[in-house]
Amino acid sequence: MTNEELMRRACRLSEESVKKGGGPFGAVIAKNGVIVAEASNSVTLDNDPTAHAEVNAIRTACQRLRTFKLDGCEIFCSCEPCPMCLGAIYWAGISKIYYANNRKDAAAIGFSDNFIYDEILRDMRDRQKPIVELLPEEGKKAFEMWKEDKEKTRY
Repeated sequence: MTNEELMRRACRLSEESVKKGGGPFGAVIAKNGVIVAEASNSVTLDNDPTAHAEVNAIRTACQRLRTFKLDGCEIFCSCEPCPMCLGAIYWAGISKIYYANNRKDAAAIGFSDNFIYDEILRDMRDRQKPIVELLPEEGKKAFEMWKEDKEKTRY
């Protein structure tokens, strides 16, 4: 499939999602023009705030390909990915991101992520939600175990 066909599919998924009661977002992951996974936003349908189209598509693609790295894959998003989805795309190793609507378009219909972008740039002490370090010495045990494990799978 061409990039335009893949983007049209992502946009159709976003329209279908609205009809089902989901959010207006769709995503397609492809490798060499072949669809590996596709999904729409199911936040309200699944009562899961992380069930964005991109995250749902990444989960499906990883299960289908039996890997946690989607190297060589591209993602086609009906909207510019939010900070959470952008992070997931980077962690998954997806090579390229295409989008139709941008974050200003999303904000215009009530999906603004600007407060998250702003929060990330602030010093932790100045963020709206308190972030408190607690029991750091106990937390280090798992890190030490990981550091010493010779058979771990790095990611």
